[in-house]
Amino acid sequence: MTVKQAQDAATALRNAAKRFLGPLSVLLIFALTSCSSQSRATSHREVRRLAGSTQAEESRHKAENRLRSIADAYDEKTALTLALVTVDDICSGGSAKQWFFQTGDDQYKIRCALRLTAYYGADPHHIGDVLDSIFTVGDHYSTDGAPGDTIPFNHDYYRKHLIDYYRGHSPNPTGPNTPEPAQVSDSSQTLSWDTVRSSQRKLVQEPGPGMKNDPPVTRCLREPAQKTVADIRKQYGMVFKLEFSFTDYYKVSKKGEVLISWSARRRTLQDGLVHEVA
Repeated sequence: MTVKQAQDAATALRNAAKRFLGPLSVLLIFALTSCSSQSRATSHREVRRLAGSTQAEESRHKAENRLRSIADAYDEKTALTLALVTVDDICSGGSAKQWFFQTGDDQYKIRCALRLTAYYGADPHHIGDVLDSIFTVGDHYSTDGAPGDTIPFNHDYYRKHLIDYYRGHSPNPTGPNTPEPAQVSDSSQTLSWDTVRSSQRKLVQEPGPGMKNDPPVTRCLREPAQKTVADIRKQYGMVFKLEFSFTDYYKVSKKGEVLISWSARRRTLQDGLVHEVA
C-alpha cells in the first residue's frame, strides 16, 4: 500500500466514524439530559410552586379538616374539653440521586405532610370516668372489635383495668412498682395525660416553638395563639394531649406523577399502605 492509499483509507475511516458517532452522540446527550432532570434535587422555587398548586392546597385543606374533625370528636363525645390546637405542616423537596445509603428521598419532587396536636382539659378527680367516656366512644367506632380510625381506643382488656386502677378498684395494670400509666396509643394517635396518682408528677409539656411560618412551604399554627398548657391545667385541673402521626397529604414523583393526593375522590395504594384521599 502506498502512502497516499494509506492516507485515503484513514480519511475514509474517520468519516465513517463521524457518520456513526454523530447520531449516537445526539442520543447520548438527550438521554443524559432527560436523566439529569430526575437525578437532581428539587429546587426551592419548584417546591414553593408545587406546594402552592391548587391540588396541593385542596389536599392540605382536606387532610387538616379530617384531623380537626377527629380532635373535635373527642371534645364533643367524651368528657374532654378541647382547649388548644397546634398544626405543623411542611413540604420538602426530593434529594439528588442517592447512589449509596438510599432513603427514597430521591424518588419524589415534593412531599407534603402535616401533624396536628390537640390539648384538652379534664377533671383530675374523675379520671377513671374520663377514660371510660373515651373508650366507650371508641367502642362505638369499632367494628367487630377492630378499632375505628376516629377514636381507636376501646375497652380492651388492658384499658378496662386502667379504668379500674384510676377508680381505685385494682392495682396498676402495668405491674407492681411500675410508673403510673398515662398513655394509650396506636399507629396513628397517641393520647397522654398528666399523672395524678404518683408522688412525682409527670406533666404534659408545652408545645415546642415550631417551624418558621412560611406558607405554603411551612405552616406553624397555634389556636388560640396565646393559650398555654399551664393555662389549661389551671382552668381544668389536668391536661390530656392527643398527638397524631405525621400525615402525608401530597406527593409527586420525579416523573411528575401524583403519588398521594387527598383531593382525589378515591383510595390509592402507595408504598404498601392505603391512603384515604377522598
